[in-house]
Amino acid sequence: MKKYVLDSFALIAFFEDEPGAGKVAEVLQELLSGQARGFLSVINWGEIYYNVRREQGTAEAEKVLGQINQYPIELVAADQELTYEAAQLKAEHRIAYADCFAAALARKLNARVLTGDPEFKKFHHQIMIDWIAEKPK
Repeated sequence: MKKYVLDSFALIAFFEDEPGAGKVAEVLQELLSGQARGFLSVINWGEIYYNVRREQGTAEAEKVLGQINQYPIELVAADQELTYEAAQLKAEHRIAYADCFAAALARKLNARVLTGDPEFKKFHHQIMIDWIAEKPK
């Protein structure tokens, strides 16, 4: 069964109807139909919350978290093992720390990261990436 780690970039694009939202909708439909499994690091979950809250306010941020809960996406805690893996990735690459949690989780689960964030190009030899829009240059 296909496994996806959803990056905050992808979920924010979906909820704000940005470019790539259609691809995210397709993956969410796969999750709903049981054709795939979805995972989200609690770090990236928090990143979604603070981004939406900062841009659109508390009520909208709470609404988005409620919408995420309606999908069969497993929220994964940042335990010591996952944090260690993310920290190693951060030490090796100039990339946001939260993104390292998505990449570390994908490696741990042998899953694909669903994202549109160009920073993930740095991981293309280490993890499988499904781009929500055209692959960034």
